[in-house]
Amino acid sequence: MKQSVLDLQTQVSKLLAGAVVDSKVQFNELTIELTPEKALDAFLTLRDQFGFDELIDVTAVDYLHYGEANWETMAAPNKGFSRGVFDFDEEDSSDEGQFMSRRFAVVYHFLSVEHNYRIRVKVFPEDTQMPIVDSIVQVWNSANWFEREVFDMFGIVFKGHPDLRRILTDYGFVGHPLRKDFPLTGYVEMRYDSEKGRVVYEPVEIENRVNVPRVIREDKTA
Repeated sequence: MKQSVLDLQTQVSKLLAGAVVDSKVQFNELTIELTPEKALDAFLTLRDQFGFDELIDVTAVDYLHYGEANWETMAAPNKGFSRGVFDFDEEDSSDEGQFMSRRFAVVYHFLSVEHNYRIRVKVFPEDTQMPIVDSIVQVWNSANWFEREVFDMFGIVFKGHPDLRRILTDYGFVGHPLRKDFPLTGYVEMRYDSEKGRVVYEPVEIENRVNVPRVIREDKTA
């Protein structure tokens, strides 16, 4: 483990003592978690006092069903990636996720060009039903489109963003595609209706299929 990363961890924990919830070093990179109410001030400190002048990426993680295997050959949990081949009931796990604490995390990646430091920052919105965190566009202007993408895909609202709207899906799109309670087939499909002269939205008519792979086990005797 690099001593420079350990020194950075010590300095960050000292200067951001009131804002840091967790701090750990893995794969020679520092990852910290900030409290949402103090995150914006902490970001200013990271930029001005630690030299993290370049924002590499802003993304998010949905921890619903986190850590559950999806492709086990004997018993798959019907969640995560495999959810796309099953129909959803009204009483689905989405109700569970709606009230799950610490379900969403906004993840930021920064680089200090001067010191050649990298840091990963996580912020967990307090409210799962309406996840909100402060926008950092005023600190790093390049966060503009990153935050719009996270809003579009995960439904996380960035308070103070100058133009928070969808960036990858249509403005009339229903739902947020990267939430783990969102069916891979979606809720509606759209097509151009030549008679009406416009795009129309209709219920999904895709028929779900389950493809069963052939599993060859080496320990099976002929």
